[in-house]
Amino acid sequence: MASPGFWDLPDSAREVIDRANALKNWTAPWHALSGRIDDLTEFADLLAEADDEELAAELERETTGVEEGLVELEIRNMLRGPDAHRSALLTIHPGAGGTESQDWAEMLLRMYSRYAERRGYSVELLELQPGDEAGIKSATLEVRGDHAFGYLGAESGVHRLVRISPFDAQGRRHTSFASVFVYPEVDDDVEIEIDDSDLRVDTYRASGAGGQHVNKTDAAGRSTHNPTGVVVACQQERSQHKNRAKAMKMLQAALYQRAMEEKEAERQAIEDSKTDIAWGNQIRSYVLQPYTMVKDHRTNLEVGNADGVLDGDIHGFIEAFLRRKGAT
Repeated sequence: MASPGFWDLPDSAREVIDRANALKNWTAPWHALSGRIDDLTEFADLLAEADDEELAAELERETTGVEEGLVELEIRNMLRGPDAHRSALLTIHPGAGGTESQDWAEMLLRMYSRYAERRGYSVELLELQPGDEAGIKSATLEVRGDHAFGYLGAESGVHRLVRISPFDAQGRRHTSFASVFVYPEVDDDVEIEIDDSDLRVDTYRASGAGGQHVNKTDAAGRSTHNPTGVVVACQQERSQHKNRAKAMKMLQAALYQRAMEEKEAERQAIEDSKTDIAWGNQIRSYVLQPYTMVKDHRTNLEVGNADGVLDGDIHGFIEAFLRRKGAT
């Protein structure tokens, strides 16, 4: 990169830099762990010569940290898909059930926002349609960060909630469903051609918070790809132009994912999950009453701390799914 003429071809130079950064994202953690292992080896030799409980406890803590780092690299090594490294677009839709399902969809929106924050990803709410009484009718999150799609892609499918309804005056138990679909965000290096004649672009008045300007002007943008029926919407920006541009990027991402599914039909990773948002199709169940448990039906992993899961602690489910997927 320091050689003369490197920047004579800016596009090629950026490709080299992106590739170098991608490699560093792999090599840097490995070198760091390798150095920690060398330090632990010396530490263990020192401890063998001295009977010190504090040093022993510190060695155990450091060893646990190294083991966790190795597991993380092992999981990342399973993210070998062509789009695993990309950022992600995550959409949430409630199933039948009105306010109950809409409230559940909003709980999932918070869960994924919290998970992304725990992972150090940046999160932006691109689209939100509030429910009639509570919750949401739909939402789209942009999750930006290394391998965001590789991890979050494991969450595509139907999610089921069982609880005592806060909206039922008789305090009865209800079952609610919501669907989650995850797409890789399309970068500038991926070309998706969209014929203007196949595209319908609508503007509408944004709903929810956002100030007088957002609420009183038709700033929100919705793009519909007529041949496929794919619809995306964005109301995050004040500017109609910016919202239409964001919606177009979201549409490109959705169409790119559709094209990848057609090329790899035998995997059917996402299409298989696009089933009815109802009984028998869920990938995971979240039970809050009469006991607390979250169970992933693909891996049979169960966790008793449902509150922790709903607060974003879902990486264990993602790891289990990736391990199972890598073993097949």
